[in-house]
Formats: sequence, structure tokens, C-alpha cells
Amino acid sequence: MKQQYTQTGGFYEGLAAVELNGKWGFIDESGREVIPLKYDEVWEFSNGIAHVMLNDKRGLIDKTGREITPAKYTHIEEFIDGYAIVLLYHKYGFIDKTGTEISPLKYDNAYRFNEGLALVMYRCKYGFINENGDEIIPLKYDDANFFYGGLAAVKLNGKYGFIDKTGAEIIP
Repeated sequence: MKQQYTQTGGFYEGLAAVELNGKWGFIDESGREVIPLKYDEVWEFSNGIAHVMLNDKRGLIDKTGREITPAKYTHIEEFIDGYAIVLLYHKYGFIDKTGTEISPLKYDNAYRFNEGLALVMYRCKYGFINENGDEIIPLKYDDANFFYGGLAAVKLNGKYGFIDKTGAEIIP
């Protein structure tokens, strides 16, 4: 049997990454090319989604090769609870599994969703957004932590306390 690819990956979710002449795509278990070899880099499928790179930008595709989001981001994190952190030109935001940006890409840092809220930082101030991208708790804290049991530790003016998911101070 003549080998036709320069590199291959393992089969994940029924598809394997293959490379020829510096371009990557995917084949199925019968060897049929399912997704054309056009990407500079690809990652294996997980939950029906694969990360791809084209011209130093990252995007997402489904198992048919349809772009969930075009290759335009500097970085895309893995999906956790249906949302992924994305980075574009040093600014962070979030996308859902359809590739829709649920928040503006304006944050200096962003952290995963936990208990329905994500911790974000802008101009050295922390706050929280909901799954619609709305800033539920204003970006006013000097430091903050994830919500656990409905409360998050926050720091303001050198002092720590706890807030609830509405932003109300529960422990000053």
C-alpha cells in the first residue's frame, strides 16, 4: 500500500487529521477525504468541533467542514459549559458553540464561566458578565475570584469581602 500523507493524527470521533504538502484536512475511516486539506494546522475533534489554523489565525469547524467561526482569532480556548474564550488583537471575549460572539472582544483578560457568570478584567478592574454577555456586576474591583456556592471573593480599596450574583455585598 502506497502511503499518501506526510503526517497523520489518530481517529477522533470518526475522523483523522492528515497532512500533505504542508496542508491539513480530515479523512474518515474508509480513507475518504471529508474535509479538504487546506489548513495550516488542525486539532482533533472534540464534541463535534475541531480547531483549525489558517494564516496564523484560528477558527472552528464541524465534522462536515462547515466553519462554525472563520479563522480570525489569535487564540480560542476549549468550550466549557457551552462557551469558549477567544482572543483577537490582545482583547478577550466569548463565543458560544454556534460561533456567535456573546460579548464584545474588549476585555484585557477573561476567565471561564462558573455558576452562570464569567469573571472579566478591563483596565485592571474586575467584574462579571452573564451568558448573554451583559455586565451584571460592574468592573470596579481590584481583584475577584470565581463564584462558589453563590458567592465570590472580591477586593476593593485594599479590603476583601464577598458578593452575591447580583453584586450585593454579603460580607463587607
